[in-house]
Amino acid sequence: MTSGAATAPLPAIMIAPNGARKGKADHPALPVTIEETVATAIACQKAGADGIHAHVRDADGKHVLDAGLYRELLAELAREVPNLYAQITTEAVGQYSPTEQRAVVEAVAPSAVSISVREMLSDGETPDVKRFYHDQAQKGVAIQHILYSREEVELLTDLCQRGIIPHGALQLLFVLGRYTEGQVSAPEDLLPFIAAKQALEAQLQTTTDWACCAFGAGETACLLKAESLGGKVRIGFENNMLNTDGSLARDNAERVSDLIRSRATQS
Repeated sequence: MTSGAATAPLPAIMIAPNGARKGKADHPALPVTIEETVATAIACQKAGADGIHAHVRDADGKHVLDAGLYRELLAELAREVPNLYAQITTEAVGQYSPTEQRAVVEAVAPSAVSISVREMLSDGETPDVKRFYHDQAQKGVAIQHILYSREEVELLTDLCQRGIIPHGALQLLFVLGRYTEGQVSAPEDLLPFIAAKQALEAQLQTTTDWACCAFGAGETACLLKAESLGGKVRIGFENNMLNTDGSLARDNAERVSDLIRSRATQS
């Protein structure tokens, strides 16, 4: 079963500037307000990013799935950086149910959203799960499926085969190092994901638009590996604050610049 309306392809470099768990105590340049996030988006676009993976925070700086804040952020991004791909998140952080995650997407009606397969199925394969994925596909919403292991890629394959999730042209994010000790990652960690992706494409007779993000100081090396294998990348303070040389990045834009410099050096 294929999706309905066409969706935009993933950006080559998507900035993930804050995530759900870090704050100013982790780095003073980590954006928490809408104004700061927009300013970060502008700087990162100038540095070479062409997309943003956006989280919003409440008045106390805590992660929140708030439709009003998301609509405000998306409107500001559209005004200030109209050519920047903007993706929201449904990350649960242990406090939001699949019902609440679906509700924020339905209320915001974004053009793009990232959704963890693991989180969306935490209450089981209910009829609402299938209906949600198919409704969003018909609306042309680009869902990037967040996958933390080879087994989760295989689960996604099974869900697609059984029609729970449409699979016209799947968008994937392979997350390296999130559940390792010390949250560290290495380029070879990507290989099991690639094998599972290839199996998915063969079994479903479809293509995938995929990207990689990586936790820890090995972030840049992992992203360069992903690019060498035909993937796209997500980079930023959500996953790592260190440059390739081990220095603390000044801000998210410097992480983008560091990746681009490293790419040039490698080639």
